[in-house]
Amino acid sequence: MKVSLIKVGKTPLDFEVESDKITFKGFLQYDADKLILLKAQLNGVINTDCDVCAEEFKLEVDEDIEFFISDGIYTKSEDTLLDVVESLDSTLDLKELMNSEIELIKSDYKSCENCKKNSASYEEAF
Repeated sequence: MKVSLIKVGKTPLDFEVESDKITFKGFLQYDADKLILLKAQLNGVINTDCDVCAEEFKLEVDEDIEFFISDGIYTKSEDTLLDVVESLDSTLDLKELMNSEIELIKSDYKSCENCKKNSASYEEAF
């Protein structure tokens, strides 16, 4: 689902993107200085690999996502730190953005329930 950033105004523009067992739902709203606020929830289940045993398992996802989208190259005018995604063609591909967020979650350290239990048993023994 592609959104033209020109159509995003002060009134929130709702969106919902679904893929397999994941839902990316939220809104876009013009903020200031060519910046558009994205507030969303990423909910569902993803398949990922355990970082301990390397077995695939299902990971429950419930993430709040908030950052800004710049219509063009973002030039920082203040000393504030902002999470900004730049759009060079005045469009935003929400499905691509959702997939990027899923890959970011997958890149975090995580372990399956079996490895969590084994780790807890090992720690209790010592």
